[in-house]
Amino acid sequence: MSRASWLTFFVLVLYVGGYVAFRQTHIEVWERDKRAYVIFPEGFGSTLYYLWRPLSYLDGTVTDVGSHIGPHR
Repeated sequence: MSRASWLTFFVLVLYVGGYVAFRQTHIEVWERDKRAYVIFPEGFGSTLYYLWRPLSYLDGTVTDVGSHIGPHR
Protein backbone atom coordinates (compact mmCIF):
# COMPACT_ATOMS: atom_id res chain seq x y z
CA MET A 1 0.00 0.00 0.00
CA SER A 2 1.17 3.49 -0.72
CA ARG A 3 1.66 6.12 1.93
CA ALA A 4 -1.50 7.97 0.81
CA SER A 5 -3.55 4.76 1.14
CA TRP A 6 -2.29 4.19 4.68
CA LEU A 7 -3.03 7.78 5.62
CA THR A 8 -6.55 7.55 4.17
CA PHE A 9 -7.13 4.27 6.01
CA PHE A 10 -5.82 5.76 9.27
CA VAL A 11 -8.06 8.85 8.99
CA LEU A 12 -11.08 6.68 8.20
CA VAL A 13 -10.41 4.45 11.23
CA LEU A 14 -10.12 7.54 13.45
CA TYR A 15 -13.37 8.96 12.02
CA VAL A 16 -15.38 5.78 12.57
CA GLY A 17 -13.69 4.99 15.89
CA GLY A 18 -14.36 8.49 17.18
CA TYR A 19 -18.04 8.20 16.33
CA VAL A 20 -18.36 4.76 17.93
CA ALA A 21 -16.65 5.94 21.13
CA PHE A 22 -18.81 9.08 21.27
CA ARG A 23 -21.96 7.05 20.57
CA GLN A 24 -21.25 4.60 23.38
CA THR A 25 -20.74 7.38 25.92
CA HIS A 26 -23.58 9.73 24.83
CA ILE A 27 -26.57 7.46 24.28
CA GLU A 28 -29.77 7.72 26.29
CA VAL A 29 -33.33 6.45 26.06
CA TRP A 30 -36.06 9.06 25.82
CA GLU A 31 -38.93 8.24 28.15
CA ARG A 32 -41.63 9.58 25.84
CA ASP A 33 -41.04 7.16 22.94
CA LYS A 34 -38.69 4.60 24.59
CA ARG A 35 -36.16 4.99 21.74
CA ALA A 36 -32.42 5.34 22.12
CA TYR A 37 -30.78 8.57 20.94
CA VAL A 38 -27.20 9.73 20.59
CA ILE A 39 -27.25 13.12 22.34
CA PHE A 40 -24.84 15.68 20.95
CA PRO A 41 -24.09 18.50 23.41
CA GLU A 42 -25.33 21.99 22.65
CA GLY A 43 -22.67 24.37 21.35
CA PHE A 44 -19.75 22.48 19.82
CA GLY A 45 -21.95 19.37 19.58
CA SER A 46 -23.62 20.72 16.47
CA THR A 47 -20.22 20.60 14.74
CA LEU A 48 -19.84 16.96 15.73
CA TYR A 49 -23.43 16.30 14.68
CA TYR A 50 -22.78 17.52 11.14
CA LEU A 51 -19.31 15.96 10.99
CA TRP A 52 -20.66 12.52 11.91
CA ARG A 53 -24.03 12.90 10.12
CA PRO A 54 -23.26 10.27 7.44
CA LEU A 55 -22.45 7.73 10.16
CA SER A 56 -25.53 8.78 12.13
CA TYR A 57 -27.74 8.01 9.12
CA LEU A 58 -26.12 4.60 8.71
CA ASP A 59 -26.32 3.93 12.45
CA GLY A 60 -29.98 4.92 12.55
CA THR A 61 -30.82 2.67 9.62
CA VAL A 62 -29.00 -0.35 11.02
CA THR A 63 -29.73 0.00 14.76
CA ASP A 64 -32.79 2.32 14.89
CA VAL A 65 -30.91 4.74 17.15
CA GLY A 66 -31.77 8.40 16.58
CA SER A 67 -29.62 11.47 17.13
CA HIS A 68 -30.38 14.78 18.77
CA ILE A 69 -28.55 18.02 19.53
CA GLY A 70 -29.01 18.97 23.17
CA PRO A 71 -31.23 17.27 25.74
CA HIS A 72 -34.80 16.29 24.94
CA ARG A 73 -37.35 18.62 26.41
